[in-house]
Order: sequence, then structure tokens, then C-alpha cells
Amino acid sequence: MQRISGILLIGLAALMLGSCGRKEQSKTAGNLTIAVIPKGTTHEFWKSIHAGAIKAARETGVEIIWKGPLKEDDREAQISVVEDFVTRGVSGIVLAPLDEVALRAPVADAVRVNIPVVIMDSGLKSDDYVSFVATDNYAGGKLAAQRLIELLKGKGKVIMLRYMEGSASTAAREQGFLDAIAASPGITVVSSNQYGGATTETSYRASENLLSPYKNPDGSLAIDGIFAPNESTAFGMLRALQDGGIAGKVRFIGFDSSIKLVEALRNKEIDGLVLQNPVRMGYLAVKTMVQHLKGEKVEKRLDTGVTMVTPENMDLPENKELLEPDLSQWLN
Repeated sequence: MQRISGILLIGLAALMLGSCGRKEQSKTAGNLTIAVIPKGTTHEFWKSIHAGAIKAARETGVEIIWKGPLKEDDREAQISVVEDFVTRGVSGIVLAPLDEVALRAPVADAVRVNIPVVIMDSGLKSDDYVSFVATDNYAGGKLAAQRLIELLKGKGKVIMLRYMEGSASTAAREQGFLDAIAASPGITVVSSNQYGGATTETSYRASENLLSPYKNPDGSLAIDGIFAPNESTAFGMLRALQDGGIAGKVRFIGFDSSIKLVEALRNKEIDGLVLQNPVRMGYLAVKTMVQHLKGEKVEKRLDTGVTMVTPENMDLPENKELLEPDLSQWLN
């Protein structure tokens, strides 16, 4: 009886080793499936991320599945997407966490069943990831402040419209901005506690409410500068300034790019856009995951770069590529 049990145990061990061997073989056979999960799917930023991910997939021969919540404030939807891919047993997950805390548990669940995770764009309060591929957002916020300080010649009152609680990327930009402004004693931040939210509509309403107390009887503003830390807050603020007839009459720095923001930059209604490189971010995130799955060593942190683009330098070839990337070869 003991001999039979031993034979069974040896057979079971052989089966397990064979299974592991097949799994390892699949990692080098070009049949990897990687889920790429953005914060949202409507903003231009995420379309560029998608293009970069497709570029990497074509180069490496892997399959990617692009799926995320429609809006960037739907935490439950993003959690559900992650859980679904864990259940499906994808080879790996590339995730831009909507919330640095709320996504910890689903990421931990993925890692627990040997599905590795690469984090991109925005941080996670956890170490359960292979690599973090993102902009140095704190440096981006400092760039915005430095541009505003330069334009205001070190004197004036400024406001900042925040994005959304729980978003690590924009929180870092906001803190970088505030820290750099604090180092310029001639400039005062008169408001920094209002949130625009995930859509241009909520940001537009928040911008109108934020500007209202600072409007003079003649319609001008009793402030000198404004910072908005992402695409939706920048566009919402731009619309509020345009509707009030004061666009271009107050110094305004935004973050990220879209057709309308580029147009406003050219018309000098925006004095600067801090730009990331989302195509490169999506590309490197997928490429890093493939390298990891193939057993190659990868960096724990990859910085994808940040650039200040102004009306004066926006036509430089490298800046035009960041402002208006050609995504047509990647996105149909």
C-alpha cells in the first residue's frame, strides 16, 4: 500500500513538473495575452497610451486586450475589469490604477495566482508589481510652477484646480507645483483645495465656481495665474475662461494635450502645457511586461519623460510630435 502511494506521489509530481514546463514554454512561444487596463477610454491621453501598447504588441508578437472604464472616476468598474482578467487567466496585466488604494486588493489577487502586473501612469500603494512605468509627475508639477513664476516675474496670486482624490499621478503634480511655488515668496496660492473631477463637464462647473469669487466688477480676475493638472481640468478651466471673456488675460498652465488645448496654446489662451509621452508609456509598459514574462531582468521604475511646451516652442518637431502624435498607424 505504501509502495502504491509512493508511485502515485511520484506520478503527481511528474504531472506538476510537466505542467510547469508547458507553462514556461508558452512564455517563449509568442502566444502571450496581456491585458492593458487604462483609467478611462475617452481622453486623448489614453488613446495615445493604447497606440503605444499596440506598437509594442506588434513588435513582440503578443496579443493585447484593451479594456477599461469609460470614465476616470469609476473605481468599481476598473476593479471589475481587473478581476475579470484574473479569472480569465491572462499572461500579464498592465494597469493604470484609478485609485492608489482601491486597486491594491485586485492587484494582490492577480499576483497571488501568478499573473504579474506592470503599473503605468499612476502609482499604487503596494509593491505587488513588476515595474512602474510613468512620468515623473512631481517634476512635471514643478515645471508648471517654474513657468508660471517666470511669466509673473515672481509676483502675484495664483489658484490651482485639483483633479480627483485618490489619483497618485495628479496628486504628485499638484504637490510639485505647490512646493515650487512656496519657494517663490512673491507668489501666493489663494486657492488649492477645489477638485475638478474626471470629466470636462465637472471640471467646467468646478472652474466657474472657483473663478467666481475672484471676478472684479469689470469682469477681469483678481488673480494672476492658474494651474490645472490634467487634460480634463485644463479643458474645463479653458472653457470657463473663454465663456467669461477672459481667456488669454490671465496666465494659465495646463497638463497634457488635446486638439482644443493645442488650439488654445497657439492662440495664447494657454501659456504652457506640461506634456508627458503617453505613446512611449504604453509602449514601454507592454514591452517591459513581455521582457518579464520571458525571464529577462527589468527595471523597477521607468521614467517616460516630461516637457514644457509653450506658444514659442510648440512648432519644434519634437514638441509637435508630443502635442499632436499621429496615431493612425496604430488605431483604426
